Amino acid sequence: MPSLILEGGTFRPIFSAGVMDALLDNNIIFPYCIGVSAGITNGISYISKQKGRNLEVLTKYRNDKRYLGYGNFLKCKSLFGLDFVFDEIPNKLVPFDMDTYKKYTGKVLIGVTNAKTGKTEYLDGKDLDDKATFLRATCALPIFFPVIKINNNEYYDGGLCDPIPIKKAIADGNEKHLIVLTQPKGYKKDLSKKNVIVSKLLNRKYPNLKNAFLTRHESYNEIVKFCEELERQGKAIILRPDYKLESFEKDVNKLKSSYDHGYNLATEHLTQIKSLFN
Repeated sequence: MPSLILEGGTFRPIFSAGVMDALLDNNIIFPYCIGVSAGITNGISYISKQKGRNLEVLTKYRNDKRYLGYGNFLKCKSLFGLDFVFDEIPNKLVPFDMDTYKKYTGKVLIGVTNAKTGKTEYLDGKDLDDKATFLRATCALPIFFPVIKINNNEYYDGGLCDPIPIKKAIADGNEKHLIVLTQPKGYKKDLSKKNVIVSKLLNRKYPNLKNAFLTRHESYNEIVKFCEELERQGKAIILRPDYKLESFEKDVNKLKSSYDHGYNLATEHLTQIKSLFN
């Protein structure tokens, strides 16, 4: 069974949205989809077969203060307007097709980080509610988001400990993979001052997260190498942008260009992608 693996990255996965819309245009539906943060959030619209929905949301609301703005901290302790992004948009403004989504016969997993244990957990996307609680959790980057509570557990961004959940896909029995990354080839993550600061801020309440922040760059670089080795072995296809897009890019035209880039790249690799199903 082939899997679709989706990396996060705030607005960078608009590239991935382009890839998935190309898949929809060619009736390619993966029976297994797993990802974290904005990657899997975009993936949900792929599963509901809503071509163009991710692009529409971002181009309409990227620069809307209800979507993203410091004023949201006063309302929900988040840089993003949580209820606006995960409730008003999917339920009113750019409707999400929950009926089609629920008819998906494959497996969809949403990676989240348990704040108490510091370990990754994978939530069953079929249990997604109309407030998109699981998506709030997988996107909950500390400092920018509050911790998200689900069944008495507290969760943060799924990309903290497992930014590219390829090993979970393999553990679940998948042998071939389409891995959609959001950083260009050759990108190396470094230990940033921001991660050091966040690790200290969270240490008292969530001590098991400290190491995740201090070693996050090493884990990321190692998993990218692992993906590249799978590609060399013929077990995976990696699609990634040719250039870097800022995580919080404001220019809607650049976001649209990144979407087009993903769409065109997937189209160029259609034969290879289809071969994953053989």
